[in-house]
Amino acid sequence: MAATYRIEEVDALDAGVAADLQSLNLSCFGDEAPALSEKDLEGHWWLVWFKNDQGTPIAFAGMRSSQQWEDRGYLCRVGVLPWHRGHGLQRRLLRVREAKARRMGWTHVHTDTTDNIPSSNSLIAAGYKLFRPKYPWGPHPHGTLYWRKHLGESRKAEAHDNRQVDEARAT
Repeated sequence: MAATYRIEEVDALDAGVAADLQSLNLSCFGDEAPALSEKDLEGHWWLVWFKNDQGTPIAFAGMRSSQQWEDRGYLCRVGVLPWHRGHGLQRRLLRVREAKARRMGWTHVHTDTTDNIPSSNSLIAAGYKLFRPKYPWGPHPHGTLYWRKHLGESRKAEAHDNRQVDEARAT
């Protein structure tokens, strides 16, 4: 029987939610990743609970607008407690964040990984492609892998294209 999980978007500026995110970050990454800063907590965050448990969340993910590109999002962090890994939660959290990014009108999402093979495999399976940014942002200059996925045209781009088509028809 497959495990059942519940994913909810949360307000990371709420003190209780921020504490849950910090605790999960530490439990998932230990000293390998820095604590989440106030700036990190801006944007959109999701928590995952096992079944209908209202207690301690078992996974988390975040996304914010890109600091380098307009109409793009950055998948800033994802973590799953070790005993819940292997149930497809990272892929589910990718889909949830991609859906939100599309609703926000973003055309692409970007992320980065280091030597985390399961994360890289999840990104590949979800259609992400490696790329080399002009200005790398990762914490490890020679060990960071950069990923992106095209989500489609933004609503702004579609509106602009539709106006151009309408103008062309009018002439």
